[in-house]
Amino acid sequence: MNIGGRIAELRKQKDLSQTDFAKAVSVSREMIGRYERNEVMPSVEVAKKIADALGVSLDYLAGEGMNSKFDKQTVKRLEDIEGLPQEEKNIVYKMIDMALVYSKTKKALAG
Repeated sequence: MNIGGRIAELRKQKDLSQTDFAKAVSVSREMIGRYERNEVMPSVEVAKKIADALGVSLDYLAGEGMNSKFDKQTVKRLEDIEGLPQEEKNIVYKMIDMALVYSKTKKALAG
C-alpha cells in the first residue's frame, strides 16, 4: 500500500475527518486530501506529525524498514520485553505462545 492509502486508512480507523486530522497535524484539509491521493508527498517534518497523530512510526507509515509492520504500541512492547532479564523474557514468550495456540485452535474449530 502507498503512503497516501495508509494515511487514509489509518485516519479512518481513528474515525477522524480530514478536517480534524488536518488540525491535529497543523496542515490544511486540502493538503491531507492531496497526501491521501498521492498527489504530493509530505515533508519529513509533516510525515512525523502525521505518524504521531496516527500513533504509528514513520517506518509503519511508509511501509518500509524493520518496524514497518508494527504500530508504536507494539514496538514499545517489544522494546520493553527486550529490556527484561532472560528468565522473565522466557515467561513472556510462553504466555505469547499460549495465546497464539489458543487463537489458532479457536479459529480452526470455528472453521
